[in-house]
Amino acid sequence: MTVSTHLVRTRRFLPLFVTQLLNAFNDNLFKTAMVLFVVYSLYSSPEAEGMFSAVASALFILPFFLFSALAGQLADMRDKARIIRVVKAAEIAIMLVGGMGLVIAWQDVECAKTAAAASAQCFVTPPSLIASLSIPLMLAALFAMGVHSTFFGPIKYAILPQHLKDNEVLAGTGLVEAGTYIAILFGTILAGWIPVEAAAAGVVLTAIVGYMVSRKVPSAPAQGAVEPLDFHLIRSSVSLVRQTMQDRRVFLAIMAISFFWTIGAVLFIVFPPLAKNVLTASKEVASLFLVIFSVGVAIGSVSVNALLKGKVSARYSPASVIVMGLFVLAFFFVCEAWTPEPAGTLMDVPTFVTHAMAVPLLLCLLGIAIAGGMFVVPLYAFLTTFVPKTQTARTIAANNIVNSGAMVIGSLLATGLSAAGLDILHHLLLAAAMCIYSAWLGWKLYKAEQPPLDVKA
Repeated sequence: MTVSTHLVRTRRFLPLFVTQLLNAFNDNLFKTAMVLFVVYSLYSSPEAEGMFSAVASALFILPFFLFSALAGQLADMRDKARIIRVVKAAEIAIMLVGGMGLVIAWQDVECAKTAAAASAQCFVTPPSLIASLSIPLMLAALFAMGVHSTFFGPIKYAILPQHLKDNEVLAGTGLVEAGTYIAILFGTILAGWIPVEAAAAGVVLTAIVGYMVSRKVPSAPAQGAVEPLDFHLIRSSVSLVRQTMQDRRVFLAIMAISFFWTIGAVLFIVFPPLAKNVLTASKEVASLFLVIFSVGVAIGSVSVNALLKGKVSARYSPASVIVMGLFVLAFFFVCEAWTPEPAGTLMDVPTFVTHAMAVPLLLCLLGIAIAGGMFVVPLYAFLTTFVPKTQTARTIAANNIVNSGAMVIGSLLATGLSAAGLDILHHLLLAAAMCIYSAWLGWKLYKAEQPPLDVKA
């Protein structure tokens, strides 16, 4: 069995792993710092806050629709390590812009707090610059980070089969996935604890360190003939998805992953308002949910490799997502039986964890995350090992296009159900029901992989 810890001591894996870890950390440090600052310090109406969140989400997802096909072509036709270095160098410039937006907004808010004092000096005037300059700068940086992630995303998985042995790919994929969620966790938590001006400096420094580490990633040249790039965004995207979906196994893997992210979109939308309105818990408790969820996915990502003994297979995916659905259902019943605090009262973390139902609730959340990680990680490894190495990046890019669409559908579905009057708690039943279809897709994929296994036998 492949020992995962062996990989993190090798140059063919460690620099890529650290680069991806810093990338996910920085991405979420900036996004969370921006959203928290705008929501809690700049806007004072739910409508404006909701509009900003919607625009921010759309701007980050849009590049995956527009540029994934080009990113996949580029990664398969050029040296992947060189592309990583170019992308990470661009991140420094992006974070300088985003950090500038955060600092301008922070200075204006600080000036506004002391505007009544005769000796107050505003370094940024007039205050309307918050809307006219700082927010556009932050949103521009967010869009650019979406572009950055679009071009980096296919590489982080596609480069693994090129640098790792066949029996190491699943372990490498699991480590990348686990590291990503841990980095997301720390980036998100840190953004809520440090001042916004410190976050502005932090994102720039992290980008610089990320670029320096990326220079250690070993060369990964194109594996096949170099073909001309198709810069027609719509045509190349449609063509890429159509060509990728021709392989039944790849089609089923992408559909299973995408449906999983549809469920994920519903859950991520549900958790914050559910924590506030059903569980009567503070935003710190909502952050605790994120901690539990991130740790659970990381555990599931690594543990599934132990079960499969390094062999890429969808064997455990159907059962994993069924277990995930059962935990979602259990989470629903715990929430339904929850005794809320008096109106206008929100529990802090110490009060929450002493609640009689807190432990069952957190265990259910942990179970959802572990089972989800066990379901999706082998499918990502499947995409990079069951296609020719000359097409791995384009396969991941096609997956990203379909995944992005699935996340949008999940978000629209949750929004539509809320508009139709379905309370937030019963969204969980929808998520649990969708796990059944995900299990069916996982089972179809496992059956589709059997003929090659029989031939080998």
